[in-house]
Amino acid sequence: MATAPYGVRLLVGAAVTALEETRRLPQTILTYPMTMVSQVAQMVMKVQQDVADLVNRGDETLENLFPPKDEQAEWATFDEDLGDDEDDSDDDGARAGDGERLTEGRFALYSTGEPETVNPVTTEDAPAEAPEIVAELDYQTLTLAQLRARLPSLKVDDLEALLAYEESTKARAPYQTLLANRITRATAK
Repeated sequence: MATAPYGVRLLVGAAVTALEETRRLPQTILTYPMTMVSQVAQMVMKVQQDVADLVNRGDETLENLFPPKDEQAEWATFDEDLGDDEDDSDDDGARAGDGERLTEGRFALYSTGEPETVNPVTTEDAPAEAPEIVAELDYQTLTLAQLRARLPSLKVDDLEALLAYEESTKARAPYQTLLANRITRATAK
């Protein structure tokens, strides 16, 4: 078979391509808006990257020409700049000084420190005797999250002993609530 002239082959190829594109037109029309949005978003991100690159290059050049000074602005204050006369309490009223852990308010979840107040029911003359489970778990050093992780393995009697111990010593509300809720769930089973 003889080869058709170049122009004829070009016209036949264009006609076949047009026919195929016409057959795919319904699908193309459905995806066209998303394709356009994707291309526009890609173009915008490319422009943003180019602008950021130019700004970075400008910063580098300006730093080389005018080195920054190591001075602190007058309005800037830092914790180490504050004297002892400044009030370092947060919005919950808990004080944090000298590296102490906060044991009240929103920070009680992570507290393991000594209580600031004693349960009024407990008298100072009769210290609470610690049950075996307290020593076994090293309860005094547990955070609330650590206690929560150990609760499923404890029996109801142990939970009640821990709750009584907590009420008679530190009386931390989050610990009491956690223990009481666990006792309720365990007895309901």
